Amino acid sequence: MDDTRIDDVLKKIERTRQARRHKFYLRDEKITLSHGSGGKATHNLVEGVFAPAFSNPMLDAMDDAATFGVNGTGQRLAFTTDTYVVSPLFFPGGDIGKLSVHGTINDLAMAGAQPLYLSAGFILEEGFPIADLRRIVASMAQAATEAGVAIVTGDTKVVQRGKADGLFINTAGVGLIRTTWPLGQTELQPGDKVLLSGPVGDHGIAIMLTREALDIETDIQSDTAPLHSLVAALLAAAGDGVHSLKDPTRGGVATALNEMAISSEVSVALDEHAIPVRPEVRGACEILGLDPQTIANEGKLPAIVAHEVAEAGLAAMRAHPLGREAMMIGTVQAEPAGMVFLRTDIGGMRVLDMLVGDPLPRIC
Repeated sequence: MDDTRIDDVLKKIERTRQARRHKFYLRDEKITLSHGSGGKATHNLVEGVFAPAFSNPMLDAMDDAATFGVNGTGQRLAFTTDTYVVSPLFFPGGDIGKLSVHGTINDLAMAGAQPLYLSAGFILEEGFPIADLRRIVASMAQAATEAGVAIVTGDTKVVQRGKADGLFINTAGVGLIRTTWPLGQTELQPGDKVLLSGPVGDHGIAIMLTREALDIETDIQSDTAPLHSLVAALLAAAGDGVHSLKDPTRGGVATALNEMAISSEVSVALDEHAIPVRPEVRGACEILGLDPQTIANEGKLPAIVAHEVAEAGLAAMRAHPLGREAMMIGTVQAEPAGMVFLRTDIGGMRVLDMLVGDPLPRIC
């Protein structure tokens, strides 16, 4: 990237940082569960406490992974970290171990990176069954092997009984960036198309139904999966027409797209009928009073691509096992900046805001 382009990106990041400070303010005096939801309360906490203290250009971009050059090599790396506190530890379609590997791989993939190496840190509660730990570690090892990454370093701590709800896991990851063009949530442009790799809400609803033991007949499975090969297929087909990728975990697709719109100073208009939601997920959401657009996913991604490569990108996603149900769900517009709108099935239009509150605590 030339110096002029770098200066433009840095200026946009600074404007975005200032805009976010005005949009999110921390008024709370104590931490609540909502601060971990990934929605507005989380953004208030990040913008009110962490961002001012740690501010630098890589962090201020607020992408899923930090990206940086390796001095003198011409190569760029992506680096990310995440902590997993999901409850229950085992759920339909996965467990905390598999989730921790896939989640970190996906954050690297959203930066256009090929994941290489992971770390794993364990906080164990006194009395936690060794058999369950072996099962979780085996699941992590299998997920890493299948994704072609290695867990190369780690740490273990044990806390007193009742202090960790069994097990918490932290993973960090490093990957080699494939792209030679800027890729991030500041890169959306009016006219871009929004692609979504598949149905939303599977993971969050699977966790919710298992944890609460709700009497709803369904076989919903978590969608947890490593997305780096799907991203590679999209990049090969659409090249520098891919402008931004996002991991819609906590807060769901609605929160992910709002973050993109704010960072790029654009608007996103979505077609409700085009957004895929499994019937059983939609039914559970209707019973529970939830919006599938704000429910967490662990194996889906929205991609913002230039309109001229949208069809090629969609075809490439649909040709991949993890993107067979991909859809084109909306368009990026110039105004009003920082807003996401949903064209409803009945012909109306409503604002699709970030998740407010925490209807599904401890989903990742």
